[in-house]
Amino acid sequence: MKVTIDGQEIEVEAGTTILQAARKIGGESVPPAMCYYSKLEGSGGKCRCCLVEVSKGSEADPRPMPKLMASCVTGCMDGMEINSAKSDRVKEARESVTEFLLINHPLDCPVCDQAGECDLQNLSFEHGKSKTRFIEEKRTFEPENIGPHIQLHMNRCILCYRCVMVADQLTDNRVHGVMDRGDHSNISTCISKAIDNEFSGNMIDVCPVGALTDKTFRFKSRVWFNKPFNAHRDCDKCCGKTTLWMFGDEIQRVTGRKDEYHEVEEFICNGCRFDHKDPKHWVIEGPRKFEKDSVINQNNYTQKLETVHIATEEGILKGREQDRKKISMPAIPLDKEEEEEFKKGNL
Repeated sequence: MKVTIDGQEIEVEAGTTILQAARKIGGESVPPAMCYYSKLEGSGGKCRCCLVEVSKGSEADPRPMPKLMASCVTGCMDGMEINSAKSDRVKEARESVTEFLLINHPLDCPVCDQAGECDLQNLSFEHGKSKTRFIEEKRTFEPENIGPHIQLHMNRCILCYRCVMVADQLTDNRVHGVMDRGDHSNISTCISKAIDNEFSGNMIDVCPVGALTDKTFRFKSRVWFNKPFNAHRDCDKCCGKTTLWMFGDEIQRVTGRKDEYHEVEEFICNGCRFDHKDPKHWVIEGPRKFEKDSVINQNNYTQKLETVHIATEEGILKGREQDRKKISMPAIPLDKEEEEEFKKGNL
């Protein structure tokens, strides 16, 4: 099947969604996604961030779809034409969805461990507004201890359901889920301290915001101060392929390896994630590549830093060439009449 997205044509197999087709093309045409996760079955269709405009349904039925469609759950048809980044309707819709997601989200970025690698930060930067129209009180939840490894910040949660799907699909017994309804919906457990499964740490990796964070990394450092390295070890529970986030010779945290869409390539066990923080336990493969525009990428060891020359006088008086001439201008001799006027103070 042939599909056209933002004027770029691509061939895809039957059953491919619009989002998957856009990711094959890459670039600005790829819609943002906060709930879809390719490694989790049944994900998508909840956050509405990936809305696109279908200007042509197919060769068989060329009529445009009247409503914007969620690209993560809408299948491609032969001859379909889609507008993503180039559509004003799509841009307006994404701005509205971003505004909605930020209604109850607190401004925790200065203290949040997810800052610097947060999908909601990226979405806000691209589609957010500088002002909010929401004047009501934000919803808040009491702190809850859900287990020994994971810190839950329910106030930051956007209810993407990823963590619930991880527990459903990777663990034997899911002990947490979405409680209550409407604006009271929240992620919780029936019994506190209940989440202690061998693969529960993957809930941290799939969370797109700072709702689920690593207790062992809590308030230790900002991610842009760490250097990520690919590493592996022999593990009988998982693949053992991880990313080590190091500060000097210290391993401050361990995560799964993520692709350009922030999705884990292979899930890892809690043993690799929490119990092995000594570099001797790992075979370090080398520095990990990361996004060009990522905050982690600023001033890193792969960039060539240019020598900074500071011209103090030129910098201070920049744009004031006329003033520079006046400052250095020699005294002009006055005529006798002008001298008399000068003495009287009239000149």
